[in-house]
Amino acid sequence: MRFLAFIFALLPIAASYAQVIPAPNLSARAWILMDYATGQVLAAQDADTRLEPASLTKVMTTYLVAEALAQKRLDLQQPVTVSERAWRTQGSRSFVPVNKGVSVDDLFKGMVIQSGNDASVALAEAIGGSEDAFAAMMNRTAQRMGLKDTNFLNASGYFEGPAPNHYSTPRDLARLAAALIRDHPETHALHATKEYTYNGIRQHNRNRLLWADPTVDGLKTGHSNAAGYCLIATARRGPRRLISVVLGTPSEEARTRDSLNLLNWGYTAFESVKLYDKGQAVSQLKVFKGAQNLVGAGFAEDFVISVPRGMADKVTAQMLSQQPLVAPVAAGAVIGTLKLAVGGQPWGEYPVVAQSAVPLAGFFGRLWDDIRLYFQ
Repeated sequence: MRFLAFIFALLPIAASYAQVIPAPNLSARAWILMDYATGQVLAAQDADTRLEPASLTKVMTTYLVAEALAQKRLDLQQPVTVSERAWRTQGSRSFVPVNKGVSVDDLFKGMVIQSGNDASVALAEAIGGSEDAFAAMMNRTAQRMGLKDTNFLNASGYFEGPAPNHYSTPRDLARLAAALIRDHPETHALHATKEYTYNGIRQHNRNRLLWADPTVDGLKTGHSNAAGYCLIATARRGPRRLISVVLGTPSEEARTRDSLNLLNWGYTAFESVKLYDKGQAVSQLKVFKGAQNLVGAGFAEDFVISVPRGMADKVTAQMLSQQPLVAPVAAGAVIGTLKLAVGGQPWGEYPVVAQSAVPLAGFFGRLWDDIRLYFQ
């Protein structure tokens, strides 16, 4: 299979040239800043280093609970009997009673807002039958998402000592956070809740950024002696959403400061540029043996990237097209790759999809293209 390259310059959008503002110095052992819309990594340090995630684990638990709710396997008003095992879980707690029914809604809020380990275990048992079975579900979901450097042993991330076989990375956690925001926006919105009251006890969200920056609407804190202080944070300013992950900071104040500095830097140093509209053809590609000879190649959604501020007019693109492209071609099938450069430096590769289906041609049409392909 060959790839055909088309090189073209995008229309100028800005007039000035600027260098990227240096990323801030952070105390975190490993960190990443990602653009939510495209998955672009704007900056990172040791983003693929496997570290204990502590309560950041609960983002995957939250994803699976949201999935169970969407699939009607759970209902928010459904009572869940809190087992003694869940009730005895140490660390952060949401103070649910043992051997009594607590609604999924209350357990969910206790886990998401207050980071309750007891609520996490109760929900895991309700979905998986046991926490071990639920952990297996977590890992299958991680594999499905392509999180290659993640392994979970439980639903809460709490261990009495080090747990080196329970790990993730800044990159995997950023991608997990993006999946939660994309697939379950109503659940993501719950992470912006600053407090809630259960059984007469007022419980506060541990994410201090919710009070420090009104554009922050999540996502999850974590802490253990082995993991240090950790935070997945996300903010939306205008049309842009950024996701930051800091692991292994020395204090609660440090993880808040690192995260805010990273988000502020991302919004200051970069700007958002829409290169293509949803449904806009980047190119028309030749199709062999098809009922149509050409198919539009583009993006299923508006294609927006972040570029260093002042460098939008320095963006160039090269499209690599799968050749020969042979029918049938399904709508939405990947048929090429768009390679971007900014100021001559590589800036990412993005799949380009067929904008419509191309069914097989009739017998004679296929025969003619067989002859053409033979002599290519």
